[in-house]
Amino acid sequence: MENKLAKAEIHSIVQTFNFQGKAKLLQLKRGFKNLFDTNLNSFPKSEQLSDSNPIAESKTELWTETEPEERFLIAGKIENLRLAVKKINGIVIPANRIFSFWKQIGKAGRLNGFVVGRELREGCIIPNVGGGLCQLSNALYDAALQANFQIVERHAHTQIIKGSLAEKGRDATVFWNYVDLRFKSPFDFRIEAELDAENLIVRFKAVQKISPLVQIQKRNTTAENQHHPHSCATCGVEDCFRVVETTKYQNFGKTAFLLDEFSPEFDEYIQKTKSETDICFLPLDGKRFSKPNYAWTTGNFSETKQSFLTTLIRSYKSRRLAKQGAERQKNLLAMSEKLAKSFAKNLKHDVLHIVVQQNLLPFLWREGILGGRTFDVLMNSLPIEELQKRLDFACSLHPESKTPGDFRAAGWLVKAETEALKNARKIITAHTEIAKLFPEKSELLKWHLPKTKDRKPKTENLKPLVVFPASTVARKGAYELREAIRGLNVKVMILGAELEGADFWQGFDLETDKSDWLEKADLVVAPAFVEHQPRRILQAFTHKIPLIVSTSCGVETLENIELMEAGKTEDLKLKLQNILAKI
Repeated sequence: MENKLAKAEIHSIVQTFNFQGKAKLLQLKRGFKNLFDTNLNSFPKSEQLSDSNPIAESKTELWTETEPEERFLIAGKIENLRLAVKKINGIVIPANRIFSFWKQIGKAGRLNGFVVGRELREGCIIPNVGGGLCQLSNALYDAALQANFQIVERHAHTQIIKGSLAEKGRDATVFWNYVDLRFKSPFDFRIEAELDAENLIVRFKAVQKISPLVQIQKRNTTAENQHHPHSCATCGVEDCFRVVETTKYQNFGKTAFLLDEFSPEFDEYIQKTKSETDICFLPLDGKRFSKPNYAWTTGNFSETKQSFLTTLIRSYKSRRLAKQGAERQKNLLAMSEKLAKSFAKNLKHDVLHIVVQQNLLPFLWREGILGGRTFDVLMNSLPIEELQKRLDFACSLHPESKTPGDFRAAGWLVKAETEALKNARKIITAHTEIAKLFPEKSELLKWHLPKTKDRKPKTENLKPLVVFPASTVARKGAYELREAIRGLNVKVMILGAELEGADFWQGFDLETDKSDWLEKADLVVAPAFVEHQPRRILQAFTHKIPLIVSTSCGVETLENIELMEAGKTEDLKLKLQNILAKI
């Protein structure tokens, strides 16, 4: 510590005022010059060149410091990178046009959402609004060198931060607005930038690449001062006015739970894992959240206010739509997107870990909200890509049915969810079929079994009563059940709507009185291709009613049930006959 103190410089307020004064003059001078520079432009986002090959890529770590006192500054830096990355991800720069870092990013001030991060100034790493953007300018410069682009303007750091590209002489410092990074290419190129949990990734794409033999600029420029700078959070020089009181940041970092729908399994998980400092976001919808409002219990009511209007709109629109079909699914997706954006506005940079419900996931991923954070996903539905495969399978078996093709998600949505799930730390689910898709990172919860009343003495049915605990749609296995019971002396009860046509069950003996179905049922059959909410199956299980269910129902942890593969009609018929013979 003594050596550190000896090398650390004590800065005065006068020195800082002098620096700021000079900086203001230089900013005004550069700003005036930029007004008349017709070569400077910001570039819009475009899908152009998105399918082209990468010609350069720079990947750098986000969490470069291990000292706990630095954690809040690193988190601030990452938040600033999230905002800046959104400004450049997906832009296309035409041939011979100059890319300017500051023209594209804009001023990194509080009004634009930037927060306190790490900034290298006068030999020290200090806390400052917008700090940390040099990691992005470094990566852009590194990629530009790899692509052999012409460097129009670049400034090396005066000192080297350990672990940065400055150690390789591939750094480019920036300071609004007079210290800029500018480069150009003789052909069109695309910039893609993203943050995963651990890295900043910058990628250039184009249909061609400059030959590496063409040396546009000398590459061996390095930082002048090889000494690693001191940080105001750890230098220990208490006489310096910049010293940071790190005691209030010792427990820096929270987990946020982004919730949209109550489930008893997830409720129990959250109550076990949530600490007093963690926060929960959820819509203010008492019907869908019968349990105590998590946000109220943590004293963060304000963080749910913005989602209230979204919930009301979704509820109103849902009532006007059919219970099944493409329009309803599109409405649910649109409302999930609005809710995700509402939650994202309230997420502060001190949230380092997120537990998010699946329907919000792709929208948060696309917006870059999950970058630089670890996150777990609460899943009660198959991934969209897998869901559509299973619907296609059902459609191939029953081409006469229109219901499996009712809804298909947009390509970007499928891609965003797939990428997000790949980057998730854990998949949390009670659904065994979902857990199978993520064998290395799934955490399997126990299904919450409903409480049951003592079952009344069962009256003998003239015919065995087979209950189908779903609507009559192909994805629930309605066609398989119809063929399996054809010719059998049974009665059938359908608990949901009949959506495959009014005459679908014509010729079968149907029980229309659906009251007390748990008391009447002799057998419950669910041969579904897709089943995300097997609540009626769980009810039947707790009532000790014999069950035949497909593995797609996700209840393989239940004991003494008959399992089958979806679409296997002959297997279903055999299992039906075996059970009915014992009744």
